[in-house]
Amino acid sequence: MKKIAFKMKLKPGFKDEYKKRHDEIWPELQLLLKENGVSDYSIFFDEETNILFAVQKLNSEASSQNLGNEAIVKKWWNYMADLMDVNEDNSPVVVNLEKVFHLE
Repeated sequence: MKKIAFKMKLKPGFKDEYKKRHDEIWPELQLLLKENGVSDYSIFFDEETNILFAVQKLNSEASSQNLGNEAIVKKWWNYMADLMDVNEDNSPVVVNLEKVFHLE
């Protein structure tokens, strides 16, 4: 199992709506993530910069960001596009982060 981290950018003023939508995440999207080996998935918010910091454990090579060909993922991206910085296909602009320290 490996752990990855990445960051995304939320548009100013949308923290509460972003949290609400994730509190109500669609069951079929949760199932897709779990079926593709994504677990222990957390997203944190930095109020000063509007940066979202995500961490997830993977049992396979597919992270949540590698499932963009799935219809439910495309639908989620479209649903979230008004809240965050996105690419032309409405996928979130993601910057992968390098692990520089770990303590068990």
